[in-house]
Formats: sequence, C-alpha cells, structure tokens
Amino acid sequence: MQSSVFAEIQRKFLSSRSPYRDLAWSLLLWGVALILLTSGLEQLPLRDWDEGTVAQVAREIWQHPDAWLHPTLHGQPYLNKPPLLHNLIALSYHSFGSADEGAARLPGAILTATSVPLLYYLGRELWPHRAAAIWASIVYLTWLPVVRYGRLAMLDGTVLCFWLLWMLCLLRTRRNLSYALGVGIALGLVGLTKGIMLAVLFGAISLGFVLWDTPRLLTHPWFWLGITLGAVPLGAWYLAQWTYYGQDFLIENLLNQSAHRVWQAVENNSGPPWYYLLELLKYGFPALIFVPAALKRVWQEQNLSWARLLLVWGGGYLAAISLMGTKLPWYSLPLYPALALAVGVILADIWQQFQQQGHPSRDPRPRYPQWWLWGFIVMALIAWVGAAIRATSVMESGVLDPERVHLTVTLLAAAMTFTMTASLIAQRNPMMPIVLFWGWLISLLLFVNSFDWLWELNEDYPVKPVATMIREKTQGQPIYTSHPYDRPSLNFYANRPIISADPHQLYQKWHGNEPICLLLDYDSFDQLDLDPEAIVEFPPDWLLLCHAGQGTIGTPTRSQEWGLPPS
Repeated sequence: MQSSVFAEIQRKFLSSRSPYRDLAWSLLLWGVALILLTSGLEQLPLRDWDEGTVAQVAREIWQHPDAWLHPTLHGQPYLNKPPLLHNLIALSYHSFGSADEGAARLPGAILTATSVPLLYYLGRELWPHRAAAIWASIVYLTWLPVVRYGRLAMLDGTVLCFWLLWMLCLLRTRRNLSYALGVGIALGLVGLTKGIMLAVLFGAISLGFVLWDTPRLLTHPWFWLGITLGAVPLGAWYLAQWTYYGQDFLIENLLNQSAHRVWQAVENNSGPPWYYLLELLKYGFPALIFVPAALKRVWQEQNLSWARLLLVWGGGYLAAISLMGTKLPWYSLPLYPALALAVGVILADIWQQFQQQGHPSRDPRPRYPQWWLWGFIVMALIAWVGAAIRATSVMESGVLDPERVHLTVTLLAAAMTFTMTASLIAQRNPMMPIVLFWGWLISLLLFVNSFDWLWELNEDYPVKPVATMIREKTQGQPIYTSHPYDRPSLNFYANRPIISADPHQLYQKWHGNEPICLLLDYDSFDQLDLDPEAIVEFPPDWLLLCHAGQGTIGTPTRSQEWGLPPS
C-alpha cells in the first residue's frame, strides 16, 4: 500500500510531463522568493522619493477610506500615479494596525515574489524542456536590482508581476483565445499601477512580437474583445479622475508626470543614452557574465518564438527608455526578466551536460569561455579585498558593530562563492551553475538582513530622530527647512510636510505674523542671525526654532537648559 502511494506521488511530481511537477517547482521558487524579498523589511527606514510618497498616500487612504478612488498627499489631491499599490498598502496598514516600514513594503514584496513563478510558467510556454525555465527563474530571483527594488514600497516591483502576467497570457493566447481577457486584465493592472504611458509602451512591445511571430491573432475579433473587456477598469479609473478633477488631472497626470518624461528630464533626472547599460554593468553581476553568450544565442535563433520575444522585448524596451529624457535606475527593471530568460537557455545547456554524465559517447564536461574564468577571478578578488577591509575596520574599532559585521559576512560568502565558481570553471565542472547561484542566494539573504542593502539612506541625514522631535515639540505650525530639497521620508515620519526654502524665504517666513517653525542647520542659523531663545531643541546637526506669531516665542526658552549662552 505504502509503495503504491509513493509510486503515485513519484509519478505526479517527478514525471517530466506532469503538471504537478510544474506546480511543485513554481511553489518552491515562490517560497524562496518570499523568504528573500520579505525578510527584514522593517529593519531600515523608508527611503526618500517614491517610498516616502507612496507610504504617505497609503496612510491617508487608511485613515480616510473614502479616499481610495481620489487619494490625497498631505491633504492635497494626489495626481501623480494611479493608486492600486497605495490601496494595497493601506490594506496592509489595516491588517497590521500601524503604518510602518514592514507594512508599507510587504504588498510590493509579495507581488515581486509572485513574479518569479510567473516567469517560470512563461519559460514553460517558450520551451518544451523545464530546465531553461527553472534556471531563468533562479537568475531572475537572484538579480540584485530585482531584489532591492522589489523589497521597497515602490511601484516597479509590482509592475514586474503584472507585466509577466501580461506576457504569460499573451503567449497562451496563441493556443487559447480566452487568455486575451487575461492580457486585458494585466494591461489594466499595469496602467492602474504605473499609468497609461507604460501600458502603451508594453502594448507596443506586445504588438511587435505578435506581428512577427503570430500575426493571425490580430485578425481574430475575440482577441481584441478580450483585451478591451479586461482593460475596462483602467478606462473607468481615468474617466473617474477626469470627471472629478477636470483639466487639472489631464495636465498633471498625463502631461507633467507622464508625457513630459519622454522628451525632458523631470526633476533633473537625466543621463546619456547608454545610462541603462552602465546601470547593468554596475549591478548586473554575477549573472551579467553570461549575458553576452545568451544574446549571441538569441540572435542566432531568431527564427524561433522565444528568441523573437526576447529580441522585441529587450530591444524595444531598452531603446524606449534610453531615448527618454528622464532616466531613473528602476526604469530598467522590466529588462531583467528578458535577460534572465536568455541566460536560462545557456545554463540549461550546462545542466544538460551534467545529466549526460555516464554516457561514454559524449564529453560530460562543458567547455566554458575563458573570460568566464577571468571574470569570476576578478569578482572573487574584489569580494575578498572588500571583506578584508571591512574586517580590519571592525577589529580596529574594537567594537563588534552589527552593521559592519553583517556586511563582512556577506562579502565573505560572496568571495567564497566566486572562488568556488572560478575553480569549477577551470575544472570544466557542470556543477558550476548550482554552486554559483546557491552561494549567491545565501549571500543575498545575508545582505538583505544587514543594514547595508538600502545604501541610499547614507546619502543624507537620518530622518527618524528629526521627525520624532518635530512630532513631540511642535503644535501643528507650518515647518520650513534650510535643507536644499524636500524629503518625503521625513514628511512621512513627521506626518506632515516639511517645506524646503531658501535663506531669503526663511527670513521672510520667520519675521511674518503667522505661527511658524524652522528646521535649520547651524550655518543657516548663523546666517539668518535669529534669537537663540527661539530654539526649541537641537538634535545633532539641526536646530528647531518656533514662534507663535507676532514675534512671540511659542514654547518655553531652552537656552539655559541646553547650554546656550543667554540672549
């Protein structure tokens, strides 16, 4: 009896043609992705710009549920992006009972993790053999930009999930037209996450692939009907916004926040046409070392559907974002699934060599390119040197600082992984991909549980202590700061906008008749020549000054308590 049950389980899960095996692989990949993308989300504060803004809009939806359709940012209409992810984060706040980092990042992280099994099923549509789909999913999961941005309370990891759902449904439409409805639903989800301009770009890429690979689909009315029905919610949302806000919505959302990014650098975010190639060179390793061979393979097999898809997808999207005036690092994220699929083919060939061991008529040892060996030697040396520098710094400090120790351990894991990989390449060992990506996965897991995975936090002062001071020491007055630009993360933690102003504006505001607070650095305080008795508190590097209007001091004088000279 037990043997028959075991045989049935083996038949279902291990048979190469069994759907149960696909289900098992997809669940395994999803579980690993969830661990990597959701581990330690609450450890670090929110970063500026997208995270701070998205988290604040979501909090206002949570506090005022009737704003789910017409959200606000600090009480003002929020017209930047559609609020799909913002509403999901608001539900997360409701579930956890608080608006914190973990609750803000969790929905996007789960959706990004879900994109991993979607990529696996996409690969299964492209190839009859499972190995390429598995390796493509592993490469995609372990790409640093996907992991980092997927863990943030940003829109781009969510877009990856819906874009892969879109492409999966598009491929299945070739044999079942009912999946056209799924294409339309995914189109609507992309548009409700990032806006209609991205949906149009993805639509152009999809149309290019269908024209090249399966033009007969374009003649089926059911194909267009399914897409149209699925996209109805997106059209309904835009109609609702236009009806509610009128021309202001069209100008702000469609023009200022969408179309303008095509031909001009919004908020000075510009770069050369090769900007995204540099981003790939900076953060694409170690899998980037396989990309040249993968692209060569794609070009050689462009008569096949999978190669056509990757050429249109990768080439079309890269050309579009490279020609745009506005350039931001996370715009490149939709390239990584396409590159992962291409690399998956190369790694599947190596895996096939491993499976053929024992066949006397075949050479079981793959022939790796020589530059792969030198590439991993260089990466290993860089990781060893980095680990040595960090370890020396820890020993010289005499204190086991968790921040430094975590990064040291991560660098050691990466160094050992790259060293073993180089050794296996030199030995022509087909186990190389397994060792490389298992070791890199462990390194990434250590990295995301360190204090260094969100390194942008080191670019400016910590906002949490300043925000705590603002919440405790002010009574709702407008707050202006000498900092050169607004910080959405500070606004989120202070739960109010802190407005950046130049010295002339600060002087005028302070000498007006309205209650006001100023958040100043010491140089600005000296430059403005303000009364020290107005100081409410001063954390490191900052001074908080308040008055209640008409030149009066809004709180008891703190000059003697804080060791300042009396005025």
